[in-house]
Amino acid sequence: MSLTRNAGATAAQAANSRWLELLTRAGFIGYGIVHLLFAWLALQIAFGKSGEEGNQNGALRTLGAQPMGKFLLVAIAVGLFAMAIWQAFEAVIGHRYLRGKEKLFERIASVVRVIVFVWLGWTAIKVVQDASANAANQQQQFSEKLMASDGGRWLVGLAGLVLAAVGIGMVIYGLKKKFERNLKTGEMSPKTHTLTRRLGMAGYAARGAVFALAGLLIVVAAVKYDPEKARGLDAALRTLRDQSYGPILLALMALGIAAFGVYCFLQSRYRRV
Repeated sequence: MSLTRNAGATAAQAANSRWLELLTRAGFIGYGIVHLLFAWLALQIAFGKSGEEGNQNGALRTLGAQPMGKFLLVAIAVGLFAMAIWQAFEAVIGHRYLRGKEKLFERIASVVRVIVFVWLGWTAIKVVQDASANAANQQQQFSEKLMASDGGRWLVGLAGLVLAAVGIGMVIYGLKKKFERNLKTGEMSPKTHTLTRRLGMAGYAARGAVFALAGLLIVVAAVKYDPEKARGLDAALRTLRDQSYGPILLALMALGIAAFGVYCFLQSRYRRV
């Protein structure tokens, strides 16, 4: 019992590190930049002007091609890894102000965030090393191999359902303004609070819609044995563009993703870390 208590105290002390907090807050800025670039790629796809893949991988490659891009990618990677460490602590000892199902949900969400932040940070490092392949193509090839194996189509379909559920949950999370419980709203002015709320609602709804659509396309790919639809976010954006009023809807979605990018900048200041 004493060992458990000591381990918990050590973890809490590490989680309260000032350096970890500063790096995490810097990570939110990098995360916001990635989403602004992602939104720009989505807007280009909406009007048929982008050959780059429409996802975070494409956003990081776009940044890496700019002057000082590789330096910024390294800085973003450090911030993302710091965010992953922070969320790992949150998954183990965090969210103490919540109870029951809400606490369990937030801790599971923290585990998912750890995976996302580590993946994005590692992708940024690979871009710096010029070793980042097209993620959409890799996902399609992996899905094709998996669907060719026994039970593989069921696994791909299940993965699609999970991704769609995450997307729907993200939309609900945003529209119900549940993200506000993680913010220091008491330190905001009324105007800043209103702006943050609107950006968060639009941002989570747009991101959730893209993830949900990507998940549904993966399910369709499994049912119809069509790996070309199992290309993740890139396929979701291009499929939406090809529908009636698709470019307009995709442009609106791009604005929502951009709103999330700006919301990340505000999180850098007001997020509970």
